[in-house]
Amino acid sequence: MRIYIVGSLNMDLVIRAARMPQGGETILGEGFLSNPGGKGANQAVAVAKLGGEAYMVGCVGREFGADLLETLQKYGVHADHVRRETDLSSGIAVIIVAGGDNRIILDTASNGRTDEALVDRAFADAKEGDYLLVQLEIGLPTVAYALKEAKKRGMITVLNPAPAAKLPQALYADCDWFVPNQTEAQFYTGIYPSDEKSIRKCAEKLGKLGVKNVLITLGTDGSASVSKGVFRRVDPVPAAAVDTTAAGDTYVGAFVTRLSEGAEIETAMHFASTASALTVTRRGAQCAIPLRAEVEAYAKEQGVII
Repeated sequence: MRIYIVGSLNMDLVIRAARMPQGGETILGEGFLSNPGGKGANQAVAVAKLGGEAYMVGCVGREFGADLLETLQKYGVHADHVRRETDLSSGIAVIIVAGGDNRIILDTASNGRTDEALVDRAFADAKEGDYLLVQLEIGLPTVAYALKEAKKRGMITVLNPAPAAKLPQALYADCDWFVPNQTEAQFYTGIYPSDEKSIRKCAEKLGKLGVKNVLITLGTDGSASVSKGVFRRVDPVPAAAVDTTAAGDTYVGAFVTRLSEGAEIETAMHFASTASALTVTRRGAQCAIPLRAEVEAYAKEQGVII
């Protein structure tokens, strides 16, 4: 099955520091790194590196555009539906990494040009059973349009609703999978998911809005899903965190990849947890995402069935 990723492409400008600066404070950093990122592109690269057939749909700009396209192609992502804009910059993310955690400032720039016409061209070859994966770093009208058009074509839709934003109610009904982290889940439901009871309440509230299935990433507590009333909880895979930048994107891309291969939900969650665990042991975004063989080897080492 094809996996279409409609979303953002950014150049990440990363610097490490011993701690986060306070307001108005300048501190010394080290280890500056520029590398391709963006939630859409990260998830597309995760799909491709982990064995899925990834089709990226989005826009790059004047600055860094060639580099972003070259990187997608290097990792095996189909990039024919990435449009080059020449009158503004590609998306930029400025990232501070301290103590294994990160803070990000984002300029969407050319990502705002991803439009309905680009989605239509990309979906021309889409078939029933293909997957759509979207996030919220492009214009919300385009996200809503992509979800609706995908459902018309019988595609399976996955929304990673980040960064959190107010969504039109009609959009929820076009989501087969709604995949937030804990903070995002609280934003959309008013409930902080931490145990089975609160996670089920989140899923119930989202279900009333029209969402079919819910998967919540729980950070160091693993992940949990509710599908057709069945609750599943998967523990995290041990890892020494160095940089968490692309951990969530790796998880989502890995999960969708295994679903597209026909894996059971819990198996896909274990696979995603293992891939995400390996990602946080490395610096960067797309370059930190592991290959399928690495995930399989680490899962065997940790005794995880994927």
